[in-house]
Amino acid sequence: MAADLILTNATVYTVDPTRPWASALAVKDGRVLSLEEVERGPKTEVLDLGGAFVLPGLVDVHTHHAFAGRAALFELELGTEADFDRLLAAVRERAAGLGPDEWVIGGAWAATLVARLSDRAARHALDEAAGGRPVTLADDSRHNRWVSSRALELSGITAATPDPAGGEIVRDPATGEPTGVLIEAAGVLVEHALRETRKLTGEQHAAASRHAIGVLHSYGVTAFQDAGVSVDILRALKSLDDAGELDAWVVSSLLINDPIFGFDPIGAPLLEVAGRYRTEHHRPDFVKIFLDGVPPTRTAAFLEPYLPDEVHGGCHHGATTMPGEELEGWLRTAAEAGLSAKVHCTGDASVRATLDAVEKVRSEGYTEARFQVAHGQFVHPDDVPRFAALDVSADISPFLWVPGVIPSAIATVLPGDRAARMQPNRSLLDSGALVAGGSDWPVSESPNAWEGIQGLVTRRDPAGVHPGALWPEQAISLPEAIEVFTLGSARAMGLGAVTGSLSPGKSADFLVLDRDPFRTSPAELARTEVTETWFAGHRVFRRG
Repeated sequence: MAADLILTNATVYTVDPTRPWASALAVKDGRVLSLEEVERGPKTEVLDLGGAFVLPGLVDVHTHHAFAGRAALFELELGTEADFDRLLAAVRERAAGLGPDEWVIGGAWAATLVARLSDRAARHALDEAAGGRPVTLADDSRHNRWVSSRALELSGITAATPDPAGGEIVRDPATGEPTGVLIEAAGVLVEHALRETRKLTGEQHAAASRHAIGVLHSYGVTAFQDAGVSVDILRALKSLDDAGELDAWVVSSLLINDPIFGFDPIGAPLLEVAGRYRTEHHRPDFVKIFLDGVPPTRTAAFLEPYLPDEVHGGCHHGATTMPGEELEGWLRTAAEAGLSAKVHCTGDASVRATLDAVEKVRSEGYTEARFQVAHGQFVHPDDVPRFAALDVSADISPFLWVPGVIPSAIATVLPGDRAARMQPNRSLLDSGALVAGGSDWPVSESPNAWEGIQGLVTRRDPAGVHPGALWPEQAISLPEAIEVFTLGSARAMGLGAVTGSLSPGKSADFLVLDRDPFRTSPAELARTEVTETWFAGHRVFRRG
């Protein structure tokens, strides 16, 4: 069979266990050919790679790509290293170019700043910096917000406003006045006000997705799962694919509950319409359930209590967003509709609740649906073997738990012995669990999988800024880490037969690297750069 493209003089790591290494790669009609059946025809393009290293396209099981694109194109981007004064300076600079009541929208501020922002004086300083304009700034988890007085006013939030279910309006302890910090679902009130006064057009939504996918290509990502979509995002992805511009495999997650985004519709009405946005490269195949919040704000659900504090006392465990029976019902509803489910769990109690619900649904005969525990930062040892037993994949985001701001914030709310035992990846793999890699970009500042891979291998901060190793016994090998961000993620997303390895018949999604990672020091893996990215046999990115 005459190939369209043959790559020669390469070091190809296929992530195919039947033939992990090759020196050439052949492509026909956008798919990988078996080298045994390759012929050179008159139109065959032959590329000599000069010994370069080739890897399957990376697969990111957890992104919020449209949010990242929207932030880059239309919002104020803050680094999590910014302190209070730098936050105010950035808001002041942004506000200077806006109209008198235009919103300043952005993120992300570090979770370690919660206490500093939780007083009226901080809000008044924000008001001054913004010139009285409405401001909403998300934290590094994107679950919580710091907003100005004008934003509170437009949202109808006053001292008399009750906390919404699943959220908290942080208040001044003396007066009950809102401080401007909104936890979890409380921020949805601001999102609704924002959407009333600032609507993006369909082209802007498409531009956000287009931009984000271009960034993903620059890091070698050719397939990803968006972990929570709106109809606007679904429509944008369909419009891009209809125009021949969607050069990635995209799996979308349909929100069942929405404690942070403020989307409409969600739940059953969203499931009813999602099918009309399915295309060749876009698969709205998952639902997304938020079962808890995040540890730094004590909204993750744990089996054992948080450290005592004045607000929550000494017996606070956090709570799940819904009882077990409701969770079972949604998993069953998804499975009956031919859909799979991603469940956000950051505490070990929410992980256990998810496994319990999956066990019940599996026992009823729903064996085809895929179930993902998203994040699973803390897993009780008794629950580790249940992932493999119940065919539940672990969607991990090493960007969020290698030593850094978020683990530092978690260490202030959990006892040290528990805070240090985060992400048991070695144990999960040894138990037979499917482990999939995700960036959670833009919660992480970039979707560079090599930062995640280095973190998985070293359990240290790839940037070298934060010292120490986090539970080093849970380190995994480089081949395992690469599989986590390729075939593991593809299988978890339902794309294992399509991409994730350079096996004959699969989509010719691959990248060319600037180095051989197997000959690179583990402490230097994050410096790996993609020089070319190919999707379905076509080059979609070339560095320089």
